[in-house]
Amino acid sequence: RRDSKPTVEGKAMSTNDKCVTIHPYFVVKEGEMDNVRANLERFVELTRSEKDCLYYGFTICGDKVHCREGYANGDGALAHLDNVGALLQEVLGSGMMELRDLQIHGPEDELAKLREPLADLNPSYWVLEYGFRN
Repeated sequence: RRDSKPTVEGKAMSTNDKCVTIHPYFVVKEGEMDNVRANLERFVELTRSEKDCLYYGFTICGDKVHCREGYANGDGALAHLDNVGALLQEVLGSGMMELRDLQIHGPEDELAKLREPLADLNPSYWVLEYGFRN
């Protein structure tokens, strides 16, 4: 893990982007896709009113489901997880789909807000070092 800001020729690089994106990848149990799709609609409806949600949706490839989701900052991501937590536990507990990979992307200051609350899910954290936001 890097504790300092990235540099180019000794000059600190920075970005003012506080956006946090969550990248969960699921595998759907055979015969459960219709049930999963019905629950994906429930996730979308729950998330629709979140003020710090920048975008939210699901992509599907065969038996795999990915949620593409972005939040204004770490607090927005935490609010989302609090909002959908019970439904997520219900769906995962049913066995209809399994979480296979969970990535959290964003600036270190925002990721730090998520490390303890998400520890049980064992995500990988990807630190934003270069870029811009329009």
